[in-house]
Amino acid sequence: MNDNESAMSDPVVPHQWDAFEFGEPESVLSRRELIDMMEIQRNAQWFEPPISLEGLARSYLASPHHASAIQLKRNLLVADFVPSPLISRATFSAAVLDLLIFGNCYFEERTGQRDTTIGYDHALAKYTRRGTAPDQYWWVPGASPARPFEPGGVVQLLQPDINQEVYGLPEYLSALQSALLNEAATLFRRRYYKNGSHAGFILYATGDFADGDTDRLRDGLKRSKGPGNFRNLFVHAPKGTDNGIKIIPIAQLGAADEFLGIKGATRDDVLAAHRVPPQLLGIVPAQGSSGFGNPLQAADMFYAMEIDPLRTIFLDMNEQVGREVIRFRERVLLSQQAKPAA
Repeated sequence: MNDNESAMSDPVVPHQWDAFEFGEPESVLSRRELIDMMEIQRNAQWFEPPISLEGLARSYLASPHHASAIQLKRNLLVADFVPSPLISRATFSAAVLDLLIFGNCYFEERTGQRDTTIGYDHALAKYTRRGTAPDQYWWVPGASPARPFEPGGVVQLLQPDINQEVYGLPEYLSALQSALLNEAATLFRRRYYKNGSHAGFILYATGDFADGDTDRLRDGLKRSKGPGNFRNLFVHAPKGTDNGIKIIPIAQLGAADEFLGIKGATRDDVLAAHRVPPQLLGIVPAQGSSGFGNPLQAADMFYAMEIDPLRTIFLDMNEQVGREVIRFRERVLLSQQAKPAA
């Protein structure tokens, strides 16, 4: 049997589609639990925080909604705070910001003659560490040598963590990735406009061009770039055919919708983590929606469900030091203040 007869006798196998699976299911309890099992790292003199405080400090300004929600809580707490000779309003304001960003805040006791307490200063949570010895805290700045605080001279307030009891953790950690994605989308969009990629296109020409036509077209395109760009370009092609010149955009047409979708989704995640009504942050309702409701009622609800619990964290300092150091004025409902007199 020759080669031709052999080829004719073999059955023709039609082309078949091939499908396969890839990417095994990934559990949310993957390798991250190894870090949780370690709990807190302990060196010779103090405990290391369970999460980078430097990273939390940098993420504070990552998203406008993230920073604004923290600042709103801080402003409401400071507005109701009653200063005293022991703690000033500025000291309390700095401590509130630390608690909301890092999940911890520290007050350093100042003593006078006969070891009497004359006041409390704010110790930056970013550089304060809890010592391995009881009632011992350390000041650990980045470049300077570490030094201990006076034993028993620091009061720590925290938002509790479920994995350890040495340090607190902020409550917005579940939305931190969304805040960073919001920042990344904004930075990408800014670079996108700055480098001119939004104006990129391919000029596809198939017409019958005479000698010098392409040079004149190239010169016209060059003059439309640079300062004062986005100019209109007139092209006259005698005896030209339909679709002889096409402009094919390089940039994705749906990039604007994708950008707005990312910004909206990440904003909702951040607001959900902070539990802040959108109308309190000056967010404008989407077109065609019914709005966010009465802002005064939203403010009262937010105050009762979020600010009052934060008050209790700071009032715990009175129990730790055995005297009234922190006091707040009585809250008045905004919705009742707005009602007209009978």
